[in-house]
Amino acid sequence: MTKLRQDAIEIWNAGVDAVRAETLVQREVTIDEDRLVIGTHQWKRCDFDRILVVGAGKAGAAMTQGLIASIGQWLPVSGWVNVPEGTEIPNSVGGKSRSGQVHLHPARPAGMNEPTVEGVWGTDQIIQQVIAAGKRDLCIALISGGGSALMPAPLGAITLADKLEVTRFLSAAGADITELNTVRKHLSRVKGGGLLLACQAAEMITLVLSDVLGDPLDLIASGPTVIDPSTPEQAMEVLHAYDPEKRLPDSVYRALNNAKLQNMQTQVSAVCSHTALVIGNNAVAVDEAGIIAEQKGYNHVMHSARQSEGAAEDVGRKLAEMAIHMLRVQSPTHHNDCLITGGEPTVTLAPEAIRGLGGRNQQLILQAYQTLLTSDLSEQEWASLCLLSGGTDGEDGPTDAAGAILDAEVHHNASQQQLDVGDYLTRNDAYRFFEQTGGLLKTGPTGTNVCDVRVVVVAPQA
Repeated sequence: MTKLRQDAIEIWNAGVDAVRAETLVQREVTIDEDRLVIGTHQWKRCDFDRILVVGAGKAGAAMTQGLIASIGQWLPVSGWVNVPEGTEIPNSVGGKSRSGQVHLHPARPAGMNEPTVEGVWGTDQIIQQVIAAGKRDLCIALISGGGSALMPAPLGAITLADKLEVTRFLSAAGADITELNTVRKHLSRVKGGGLLLACQAAEMITLVLSDVLGDPLDLIASGPTVIDPSTPEQAMEVLHAYDPEKRLPDSVYRALNNAKLQNMQTQVSAVCSHTALVIGNNAVAVDEAGIIAEQKGYNHVMHSARQSEGAAEDVGRKLAEMAIHMLRVQSPTHHNDCLITGGEPTVTLAPEAIRGLGGRNQQLILQAYQTLLTSDLSEQEWASLCLLSGGTDGEDGPTDAAGAILDAEVHHNASQQQLDVGDYLTRNDAYRFFEQTGGLLKTGPTGTNVCDVRVVVVAPQA
């Protein structure tokens, strides 16, 4: 591994480490004698008999373990959290599970970010538990990215297959997370505040690890514990924009047409006291990555997007152009430079008949490579740069990679094999391109999820 690649990976890893869910929860949740303190909120032990923990997300297991570690023996704890398969295996201390009496339910297979029958069953258990909660229960909801797929509860008028078809269709068409979750909320019994409305506990506090740019609470995991500001009409507008020919199931359109607008303000008075706290986001990861870049001697620039970035290919082109500028800028003080950006672009998928395997981070780096190939870089310039893009959750599309890395080694291997970059791009087959060239970034599940972090390092070679 070259020093540039090692630096890029270590800078990226520092960003991920800064938003590890277990650590973030333990930082926010503390016990002060007879009081539970979460952020600026406090609860007296004498006011409650039990803590009920519910939730869903890619970071659900790590959040649960952090919460249990912080609460200790303050009050009895029970509950149910839907998590990806493989992450539900709890860590243990002294042979005892760190998830305590909170059941970690494998709601979908690893690497398949879609709702399943197991997820629906698990969500029904969560709904039953919040409905059965008592007035001396404190409910703590743990919500992180991926929660939309892990907490499915389709409206009675539609099937899980119908909802899957909608999600796949919108994702393939390039819909961003705001559009996608606006539709999903209005086809669900639990999203868009449904879990909050069902809760009979005295209070509910939600701890949120944000995977949506700008941290809109109603969109993260489709806002199961947040009063929904959107309407069925807005969900219908999204469908009209992407499905003008109405190829999606009729049941979906009927469900939205039949949905009655609700006066959420009157509903708020009928639900338990509730609040939500964002404990980590993309900006935190980008900031920490910048600190490590500086410690390694790089001049660094950081930027975390606050809204949808558009197509991954466009982001990849801009990243490559910035790398070229960093390589070729003339300055007496110019030396090692690092660009760190965060966000979450979209990918419009190729037709299924020709579609390969990949994810948005791999597609982004492959597009960056194609852009660099048109810039007539010298061998010395290729040896002076490294680009990396990875999902902080350790997943990128339906693959076992977090993202991809581009450096002189990848360029050399691609050239030796005479791989057609444009063909791999067109077919969304970036995974197989980087698999052959040694450019896959593999981390396994990270226990967190705050969108993507990209790192460009440039160090002119002597």
